[in-house]
Parts: sequence; structure tokens; C-alpha cells
Amino acid sequence: MTFTGAGVALVTPFADGKVDFPALEALIDWQIENEIDAIISCGTTGEASTLSDKEHIDVVKFTIDKVRGRVPVIAGAGSNDTKHAVEMSKALIDAGADGLLMVTPYYNKCTQKGLIEHYLAIADEITVPMIIYSVQGRTGVNISPFAVSRLCRHPNICGIKEASGNISQVVDIAKYCSDQFALYSGNDDSTVPFMALGGKGVISTAANIIPRQMHRMVQDYIAGDTVGAAKQQIELKPLIDALFAEVNPIPVKAALAMMGKIRQEYRLPLCAPSEETLALLQKELKNHGLVE
Repeated sequence: MTFTGAGVALVTPFADGKVDFPALEALIDWQIENEIDAIISCGTTGEASTLSDKEHIDVVKFTIDKVRGRVPVIAGAGSNDTKHAVEMSKALIDAGADGLLMVTPYYNKCTQKGLIEHYLAIADEITVPMIIYSVQGRTGVNISPFAVSRLCRHPNICGIKEASGNISQVVDIAKYCSDQFALYSGNDDSTVPFMALGGKGVISTAANIIPRQMHRMVQDYIAGDTVGAAKQQIELKPLIDALFAEVNPIPVKAALAMMGKIRQEYRLPLCAPSEETLALLQKELKNHGLVE
């Protein structure tokens, strides 16, 4: 297991088309000051799909250097090319990553048999824990409970980020896996229900703007205050909905810009949000005391 609690799927800030490393350093320090339990670098929210390999490795290495061991750093390394995923994994391990997050192959897709072979081929080549990542809405490939039951036996596959939104599927996955295999919610709006099925935490987009709140919600649940955690989940729902009013990470980067943390800059094909989304974000950020 790489961590327990709330891990932030950290954005990658840009300035004039390049990675804004000073803004990234400030985000890292702010996250750790606000009790985040882990940092996930160069995942979906980090716009890894439009980073060059060099940028990808540089962002992960910079993050590791600035974190200085204060929390685990988990690096996104997924690809629809198994060979490329292995090469990227090794480069990120050499950079010092504590673990890897590996999304399912996208576009070319694969059968469940191919998916199992893909993950096992990567796991055989790495030396740090790997979290497999199921997000069918983005990749077109679901990791079935049967596939998880096979993959969880590998000593280098330590958990799953499950973002299918199918709570029944989570029940089936939990049935097949031991307590040593970590289940992480990939959906901010259903973290507490996920924890009720044995989840160890969440890999969170919302934690970019509310790291302390996401940390405390999960820790309160773990500590036994399930009623308090549920109340927090309900209170955060409108803000979380606003953060997903358009495709992630468009709204969360706009929110961080409103908070003065980064510039509102994306890489195409991502673009600026609509005026309606900006107004909704402004309203919810004010409601939660994140902007004046």
C-alpha cells in the first residue's frame, strides 16, 4: 500500500506554454501544509497526455525533489503502448517515485485478457508499488472484478483507483481482494460510500483546492466518525459538482486561478471554461470561503 487517506491528483500549472515550476513548487508546499496524504504527479488532472516525455519526467522529478520525502509521490505512467509504459515507469522510478499510477490502455483498447497481460508485463519490470487505474469513461476500458482478482496477486500491484462510478463493481472487487490490496476512490463525490466498502482513501481532484477538507473527511471516517464524514461529503457535493461541470481539469485549474494559485492556462485540446462554469465556480468557491 502506498498511502492511506487523501491523495491529490495535482494539476500541472503552465505559463506561456511551458510548465510553471515556481507555481508548481508553491502548490506542493501548500498541499503538504494543508495535510494532504500523498501527491499524484502527472495523472489525468496533471494533463499528462499533452506533456512530452521529457516534461513528464521533469515534472515528476521536480515534485519529488520539492516534496523531500514529506509525503509519498505517485507518478502517472500509463500508456496504450505497454512497451512505452514500461520505459516511462523505469524512468520515473529512477527519478525517485514512491509508486506508479497506471491507467488502462486507451483508444486501441483491449480485451480483459489483454488488460491482464498488459499490467502483468509492466509489474514484472518495476521495483515500486503500482496502482492500477480504472476509468472507462475516459479510456473505453473497464477493469473487471475478475481482472482485478488476477492482478491483485502480483506483489508489485498494490491497489486500484476505481473511477467507474459503479458501486456494485466495487463490492465485487472488494470480495476478491485482501486488506493488503488498497481500494482508492477515483470519484470525489462518493468517497465516503466507497470507504464503507473497505476503501483506504481517495485520489482526488477536489483536493487541489480543498486538501485539508478532503484529508479530514477521510481521516474522520477511518477514525470511526462515519456520521461526521458523511455530513462533510454532503456539504462538499455542490463544490465537487462545480469542479466537474466541464471535463477535468478545466474547472479545477480555473478555480485555482481564482484563488491566485496558478495562471488559468491549458494545452489544447483543453480550453478555457464557459462563462456559466466560471460563474458557478465563483459562487461555490465563495460559499466555501475559498475566495472573497
